[in-house]
Amino acid sequence: MIHTLTKIDDAVLKEIEAEKQVRKTNELFLLFPLGSQFDHLILQKVEKLGVYCLVADPARITAADVQKLNPKGIILSGGPASVYEEKVHFDTAILDLGIPTFGICLGFQLWAQHVGAEVKGAKKREFGVHTFKTHIESPLFTAIPELSAVLESHGDIVSAHEKLTILGSTENTPIAAAMHKHLFGVQFHPEVSDSLFGEKLFENFIFEFARAQDRYPAQSMAEKKVHQLAEEIKNKNVLLALSGGSDSSVVAYLLKKAQELVDTKLFAVYIKGIDRPDDEKCVLQFFGDKPWLSVKIIDATDAFVTALAGKVTMKDKRIAMRGIYKNILEEEAKRCEAHFIAQGTLYTDVSESGGGYDTGTRKAQIKIHHNVDLGFSVPELAPLIDCVKDNARNIGREVGVPEELVTRHPFPGPGLVVRIEGEITKEKLRIARDADNIYIEELYRAGLYQSIWQAGAVVTQSVTTCTKGDEAVSGAVIALWAVWSVNGFTAQCAELPYDFLKKVSKRMTNEIREVGAVVYRLSDKPPTTIEWG
Repeated sequence: MIHTLTKIDDAVLKEIEAEKQVRKTNELFLLFPLGSQFDHLILQKVEKLGVYCLVADPARITAADVQKLNPKGIILSGGPASVYEEKVHFDTAILDLGIPTFGICLGFQLWAQHVGAEVKGAKKREFGVHTFKTHIESPLFTAIPELSAVLESHGDIVSAHEKLTILGSTENTPIAAAMHKHLFGVQFHPEVSDSLFGEKLFENFIFEFARAQDRYPAQSMAEKKVHQLAEEIKNKNVLLALSGGSDSSVVAYLLKKAQELVDTKLFAVYIKGIDRPDDEKCVLQFFGDKPWLSVKIIDATDAFVTALAGKVTMKDKRIAMRGIYKNILEEEAKRCEAHFIAQGTLYTDVSESGGGYDTGTRKAQIKIHHNVDLGFSVPELAPLIDCVKDNARNIGREVGVPEELVTRHPFPGPGLVVRIEGEITKEKLRIARDADNIYIEELYRAGLYQSIWQAGAVVTQSVTTCTKGDEAVSGAVIALWAVWSVNGFTAQCAELPYDFLKKVSKRMTNEIREVGAVVYRLSDKPPTTIEWG
């Protein structure tokens, strides 16, 4: 389960209000995950629609809590439970609040049983893709054809009841979609790509059924940011810190759009040394030899290793690498006579660094980010500083950033520095880079990369005895992790297949001489942070 909201108190309410200001919305949706393997896909679908959705723990958030939040709509996911055999941890009083609710599979069965319909085991269960047929016209199925492919994965069905208005069926499920007053449900999974019109169904629920108005204005916000940048950079030079990740790529394209409106020169610097194995390739592929941008690659490996010598805590290492990062940007800004230095800084970076958004309230410093409060000698451009990850990605799509860049996993500014325990050496950097390369390569190969939010491999200080050949030797322990998240503020450990993890472990222990064992981290955020350090 994706744990986010476990209680509602004044502090949580204030934080939510601050987030609404960031997103420029007065509306909120709640997702109650009931154990489905596809919970994170629901978040991704809602994210693309530009509305603010929080995940609520169904075992802890009550009807009284929901009333305090006053959501515009509620989504109940699927799950493995049978409502007639076991208790589903969810306060069904929430269903009586009159809030538009979308139940998916188990979520549908839950509210159907609550209003009096019988839920029972099906004689013919449905798994895989089936054909859904709508029975009556409904705003919920606007722009969805009468017959459409949907993914089914259930053994229970909802029986007919006088309170249910049947909206559609499949060959083995007479009630595959129904509604009762403010309650709407489907027996299939619209969040997966196999359900061809799933995204449209979510859109219809949110804007037709729940009547949301404050859609995050990705397009208008993108246009606004472009025009603001154009006014600032007219007849001036800009240096961009380009990493090959999604955030700096979005800023690059915002600057490109602004350059189409005004006369300006754009420069970019890519800093090597603590980066991912394929970051440089992405920079060259998408930004090299472009007439609108001059890119320079600087290998700062020696400078980083020297500055990090003797530093063992993650905080000390973050501070040390910040100095090198700042110095390089300052030197390059002077070289190209830049009037501004641009970065892909997000609100998340500022928040975790202890800053706030339009407030003087003290916030805990979770970790010092490499791109916050550096005090450059020239003004800084941070057009995404009022955005979180999902907002920035939506804006990127609107300005033409290639989807491959938009959906790249986040990567920390301090790079491999925070994926290595203890002192940084060139040898450890090589091991970390080799481990990352194997891990990400296998995620792509298994079709898992796009289904998780972020993943990493950590070179720990733990050493294990192992046998390679006929000799007993010592080997480093690599810790793998992967998470599901939306904006990085919270995250859930991704449940990767055991066979996949075994394959990654075998490759790392065979292909990286120094590696003796591989383990997997199971903790969520909170209490852990997503990155190791």
